[in-house]
Amino acid sequence: MKTLRHAGAVLLLLAAIAVGVIYSGLYNVAADRPDPPLIRRLLHSIMERSVEVRAAAVVVPKDLDDPLRIDTGAEHYAEMCVGCHLAPGVGTSELREGLNPRPPRLAGVVAGMDPKELFWIIKHGVRMTAMPAWGLSHGDQSLWDMVAFIRHLPTMTPARYRELTARPAAPEPPPTHGHGRIP
Repeated sequence: MKTLRHAGAVLLLLAAIAVGVIYSGLYNVAADRPDPPLIRRLLHSIMERSVEVRAAAVVVPKDLDDPLRIDTGAEHYAEMCVGCHLAPGVGTSELREGLNPRPPRLAGVVAGMDPKELFWIIKHGVRMTAMPAWGLSHGDQSLWDMVAFIRHLPTMTPARYRELTARPAAPEPPPTHGHGRIP
């Protein structure tokens, strides 16, 4: 019984300390200040394990290496991801510099990641990291296209990235003869 009271007292003390830290404003939440190493490792471990558990039920499409998927995924990546996760050969971006935690350079981390986990992260996002939940605005097909493309980032050259993400030039508008009307 005495041990139970001691455990309860310790838990109560820890709760009081937590409330004190929260309400004192002691913890600096500024994005331009890095988290202490212990907090950074703890949060990253929580994120990794959470994704691993939830992604276990995801079913990977059989056509993940289809060139059309990769091409389509490249377009999505260029529109939605490159500002944070960068393109091959790009060192940084304005947006990326202001984020804490700093988004991973996907070319350096995806080689060891399961496609299920990539899909889950893209679809659901990650709290407190600025990683949006793209599944709220995009269907699974588009998200798998991005996974297909991202899996190729580790070996992709800057030239190949530019080739995949180049957009055709917009057609010239018809002449208006100076009156704003099409002849």
